[in-house]
Amino acid sequence: MNKIRVAVIGCGAIAERRHIPEHAANPNVELVAFCDPKLERAQKYADQFGAQAFANYEDLLNQIKPDAVSVCTPNYLHAPVSIAAAKGGAHVLVEKPMAVTDAEAAAMIEAAASNGVKLMVGHNQRMMPPHVKAKEILQSGVLGRVLTFRTTFGHPGPEGWSLDGANSWFFRKEEAIMGAMGDLGVHKSDLIRYLLDDEVAQVTGFIGTLDKKDTQVDDNSSCLLRMKSGAIGTLVASWTYYKGEDNSTVLWCENGVMKIGTDPHDQIIVELRNGEINRYNVGAIATNEKQETSGIIDAFVESIVTNTTPSIPGEEGRKSLAVILAAFESQETGRIINL
Repeated sequence: MNKIRVAVIGCGAIAERRHIPEHAANPNVELVAFCDPKLERAQKYADQFGAQAFANYEDLLNQIKPDAVSVCTPNYLHAPVSIAAAKGGAHVLVEKPMAVTDAEAAAMIEAAASNGVKLMVGHNQRMMPPHVKAKEILQSGVLGRVLTFRTTFGHPGPEGWSLDGANSWFFRKEEAIMGAMGDLGVHKSDLIRYLLDDEVAQVTGFIGTLDKKDTQVDDNSSCLLRMKSGAIGTLVASWTYYKGEDNSTVLWCENGVMKIGTDPHDQIIVELRNGEINRYNVGAIATNEKQETSGIIDAFVESIVTNTTPSIPGEEGRKSLAVILAAFESQETGRIINL
């Protein structure tokens, strides 16, 4: 078959470290265009791949008419770019959070459906080998029901990750809309839904800017979640884990506890009530310091090649976004928010 002509819109850190190299490594993909308001960033990749560079995504879509796009822009542009691409007939892989409002997420899903294209959200935590294995263990039934949990994602902040450092769009509210919750919290709302195969029913959120005083977006949040199954747990997102990244989850179950990402060697530790302990070394969870292949790009391309529904469709991204938006509503109103 002909290769899928892919354009990357937004050439910042996530494009540089994940989308571009993973598209380039996929034999079904031809990278045909790059877009970034800092044109030199797009031009660098255009030169590398024999592609075209643009500073404006509308010009790219109109002139190139790609088969598919990776949307790696600041949060506020996720919906407009994705909808424009879908209307142009391109399949869409959009970074998380997929949108900044539920209405935007719904419009993205509708645009993809009405134009007959795929829409996939880059919730890469689902594809990290320890999380895949953890779900397999949960589904085996050995641990019984999940009763309580905690899931955490924190690191020192985007200034160490973004190509623009402290001047990154991550800190500009009009572009980011939300801070640590949009960056990290939505990863964990998606992960807990995936692991438990359950939906969040109620959310209470405490969200604030505790230490990064030069920004109007949140740098910390602690949320209490009740799942539809009745399981209760906490979700924490932080940009002030200055001593290093923590992307861990602990599930306390009827028959024991599962610890994910708490040990430097064994990514999963299962401790059963009967005294049995099982340790699994199954591959790493990617960190800012040590990138791993996300699996997201290959899954997106596979869905196009096989004409099947993406493994993380827009509907899933919308549900994970709803949890984060509910946490902000809880912070603003002081109420428990029912989903």
